Amino acid sequence: MSRLLFWIALIALIGFAVRAKLRAAVRRHEEDTPPRPSSPPPGMQIENMTRCAHCGLHFPASETVRADGLDYCSPAHVRLPPQ
Repeated sequence: MSRLLFWIALIALIGFAVRAKLRAAVRRHEEDTPPRPSSPPPGMQIENMTRCAHCGLHFPASETVRADGLDYCSPAHVRLPPQ
């Protein structure tokens, strides 16, 4: 009977030790991994993109230089012909 209790206690101790090691490893992994952003920070909004008529560069629509019904990325490209 005492042998049976010894083996049960030994198995329980090994189980608790393994469980504690796994929890510590998970905790370490969570501390090392940076959190993933779930949404843009408050105040930042997603904005439409547009394409420059000269060079084809995509840029935010708020930075558009419009001339003759076309969008350009800079005033210098307004002076150049569209491609």
